Amino acid sequence: MTDRLYLFDTTLRDGQQTQGVQFSASEKTQIALALDALGVDYIEGGWPGANPTDSEFFASAPQTRATMTAFGMTKRSGRSAENDEVLAGVVNAETPAVCLVGKTHDFHVTTALGISLEENLENIRASIAHLGAKGREALFDAEHFFDGYKANPDYALKAVHAAYGAGARWIVLCDTNGGTLPADVYRMTKAVIDSGIPGDHLGIHCHDDTGNAVANSLAAIDAGARQVQGTLNGLGERCGNTNLVTLIPTLLLKEPYKATLKTGVSDESLHGLLKTSRMLDDILNRVPLRSAPYIGASAFAHKAGLHASAILKDPSTYEHIPPETVGNARVIPMSNQAGQSNLRARLVSAGIEVAAGDPALGRILDAVKAREDQGYAYDGAQASFELLARRELGLSPAFFEVQRYRVTVERRADRVTMSEAVVEVKIGAEKMMSVSDSLDEAGSDRGPVNALSKALAKDLGPYQAVIDDLHLVDFKVRITQGGTEAVTRVIIDSEDGQGRRWSTVGVSANIVDASFEALLEAVNWKLIRDVGQP
Repeated sequence: MTDRLYLFDTTLRDGQQTQGVQFSASEKTQIALALDALGVDYIEGGWPGANPTDSEFFASAPQTRATMTAFGMTKRSGRSAENDEVLAGVVNAETPAVCLVGKTHDFHVTTALGISLEENLENIRASIAHLGAKGREALFDAEHFFDGYKANPDYALKAVHAAYGAGARWIVLCDTNGGTLPADVYRMTKAVIDSGIPGDHLGIHCHDDTGNAVANSLAAIDAGARQVQGTLNGLGERCGNTNLVTLIPTLLLKEPYKATLKTGVSDESLHGLLKTSRMLDDILNRVPLRSAPYIGASAFAHKAGLHASAILKDPSTYEHIPPETVGNARVIPMSNQAGQSNLRARLVSAGIEVAAGDPALGRILDAVKAREDQGYAYDGAQASFELLARRELGLSPAFFEVQRYRVTVERRADRVTMSEAVVEVKIGAEKMMSVSDSLDEAGSDRGPVNALSKALAKDLGPYQAVIDDLHLVDFKVRITQGGTEAVTRVIIDSEDGQGRRWSTVGVSANIVDASFEALLEAVNWKLIRDVGQP
């Protein structure tokens, strides 16, 4: 027997309350369609009437299998539900479901709202009943429920029962301040069920202020709640909400949830989880968190030689799930701690077969260790390691040769700065020179490395079509020595239209030279992947 567990996504509402995050209406549509493809059951699109963007989104919301939901608050005191213009704005969005937030903590009722406890209960009843009369599925977000239950359990229960008795389909218990721990979430959720609100009408909404949002959500599910709310990548107010990208694979792949619960997410959709997470990072222009559970770049990275040796024999020795289950991949980093087990495993993953005991393995390890002494770091630059290994094995094709490059930075009297780069390459017998500036579409200077990147990728003759979809997604600089002997390490993350992401490294006393080395490595790695041989 399995229970249906409903997934409620609030990326477009609570996630938009993240500091520095503001979605456009078109971005909201893109995210909503991705959520629908993932298989969530509810998509909370925002608060219609609260801002122009949310109103625009609801005016042209996409058709989704998931239930589109508008968010608002219970009616205000001193007016009826029918005559509250704020509530009307939410209802007029014409969504099939409406989620209203209301107070369940007596302290907030008397202090924040300044009304009587009974008046607050009546506001909840009247608002939920109004939604039912309009034919909408009503959800009630019980704000500060856990803090309220600790302070006055009788009143907190009266508040949720007021909503349930008035016809709310879902009562959602909110850990609004994010300070409750899993044992209390379990105990209080169980108390609500024991009070007469069944688990299949009960939801959980957690914040991550103690780092326990996912654990708290699982505790509520263990107690019997059958709706769980969260956001992509854990976006949300302050420290964020329950991270659905972590929670969903746990529910689908881990016991007892795998055997006892059913969600709308298919195995095929789960394979696209990483892609969905990266899509949101791209929209926000954020670097993906390498250590993110399940989908992070380091989630299945095995650096120690002992680990890598065991992984070659059986991946389950150091992996709790197969990485491809969530669209991820195994990584065997290279560093000066690496042994031949790491090395051979990494070469195999790059499509390079080298027999055990081949003297080339020792040469490659020596080269890695020598270059790391110079400041290179290959555990975070897998593509550069592959290129180094190919050079040692004589498997590194020469697509083009850089003859020279020049970068100038000009600061004008009007306080406008502009960088310009010239790159000259030789392809076969032909020399080609490209010039590019660093100005973006708005006329702002993006710096000398940007100018170099644009110039290098401007005209590579027969290879131009291959690199047209290459773009840089992150740029990291580290000074590895201090004083006048300072050495700069630059690591660049690149991505292409096929969704591949790779990292390359450059080292020099000159930051521009280090950057250019990493750029060259990025281009050469892609050419090997897509062209093979010149």
